[in-house]
Amino acid sequence: MGSVTDETTDSTETEVDPVAAPETEPAAPPRRLGLLLSVATVVLLADVVTKVLAVKMLTPGQPVPIIGDTVTWTLVRNSGAAFSMATSYTWVLTLIASSVVLGIIWMSRRLVSPWWAVGLGMILGGALGNLVDRFFRAPGHLQGHVVDFLSIGWWPVFNVADPAVVGGAILLVALSVFGFDFDAVGRRRAGDEAGDGEQA
Repeated sequence: MGSVTDETTDSTETEVDPVAAPETEPAAPPRRLGLLLSVATVVLLADVVTKVLAVKMLTPGQPVPIIGDTVTWTLVRNSGAAFSMATSYTWVLTLIASSVVLGIIWMSRRLVSPWWAVGLGMILGGALGNLVDRFFRAPGHLQGHVVDFLSIGWWPVFNVADPAVVGGAILLVALSVFGFDFDAVGRRRAGDEAGDGEQA
């Protein structure tokens, strides 16, 4: 009888063992839409405000020296791209800038890298700043001339939006080269690249 009782007790103890708690999945990294929009807003406001002041305070064709003749405030109307390039393709540049804005908005749904958020925010703010001119300044819709006002040496006259776009693009290229993806936190590991290659 004693052995039967022991066997029953053992089986009962086995049955009432607590169920192992399920493993919890790691929390998803936070989206960086807020950071992207903050950077874009700062760039956009700086660009718009400085352009308004330049138009109000500067006279076209009359540079105002800052550091001799090397750095000057020089008001010009630019029909081209950043740093006065492609001046004959105003409406094409407007469509390209609009596409860039839409592309950044699409990428923002999966954006988790803070550095990518900064770079994309710089590009978004700069693109929107120049688009404001394209849409609302003379000579007309989609073909408005962008206000540029800062001249440094031999470099073409530019505004706040131009270096923001170029700087943001350089940052994104550097992030890609060094293995930082826009939809991941931290640097891409070599094992991840090998795994992707095997799946392909």
